[in-house]
Amino acid sequence: MLMVGSGAVFTCSNAATKWLVATYPIGEVLFTRTLVSLIFLGAFILPTAGLVVFRTRRIGAHLIRAGSQGASQTMLAIAFTMMPLAGVTAIMFSSPIFTTLASIYFLHERVGAARWAALLIGFLGVLVIAAPGADSFQVGALFALGNAILFGTVVVGVRGMTATESTGTLIMYQLSLLTIVYAVTLPFAFIMPTGTDALIMIVSGVGNGAAQYFWTRAIHLSPASAVVPFQYIQLVWAMLIGFAVWGDMPTAALLVGSAIVICSGLFLFWRESRKVPVADAD
Repeated sequence: MLMVGSGAVFTCSNAATKWLVATYPIGEVLFTRTLVSLIFLGAFILPTAGLVVFRTRRIGAHLIRAGSQGASQTMLAIAFTMMPLAGVTAIMFSSPIFTTLASIYFLHERVGAARWAALLIGFLGVLVIAAPGADSFQVGALFALGNAILFGTVVVGVRGMTATESTGTLIMYQLSLLTIVYAVTLPFAFIMPTGTDALIMIVSGVGNGAAQYFWTRAIHLSPASAVVPFQYIQLVWAMLIGFAVWGDMPTAALLVGSAIVICSGLFLFWRESRKVPVADAD
């Protein structure tokens, strides 16, 4: 339920980001969203946890995660300037593929022929969506794919950090470091937002903060392979919002490619769930 909730809110926040980056610098949009999220979640976390929430022995891991996620979100925002909301969202769904690949490298997990086949088929779905070699090829698909790759590594990294870090610690370090990273971009490009756009930035930041908490808590409670596939419902909301706001009609390539990617991810989820041991009855 936490992952489903985070997916719904993330879709709305992504739609707001797509709307804003058409007018404002990407760094400014991401800074405002992250700062508002930090203030919003800090107001809930700090009064109960206090500054002890920043106590950690894994500052290096937090820095690596922030760098990877900062690059991931920047690529996502760039993709929004070039592609429809649903197209970017569909390519984002290939992240479980890269989560599995990252698990092989970082966690030394063994992958059999069936899982390799699922990875290749899922990537085929991404190619169908991007339509390489055709006139409809979207350069933005490369940025969306870059976001999916980095996001896949972030999932593995966060899952590995949950053994020693609380949800509050993961969130506060993430948002604090990302706010600093995006703040560096402000002197290079800044446009004073209008009242309506400022309100959209604030609401997007609050929603992003809530979604970040739901997502991190879901990863903290369950294996990534068990909860990440539940984000697939985002595609439905992305298609509806994309049509309502920008008039984007889902193409055949988007629908077919999305189906391939989702089936691949669900197969990986099914394979992982079979490995979960069931407690013996007394």
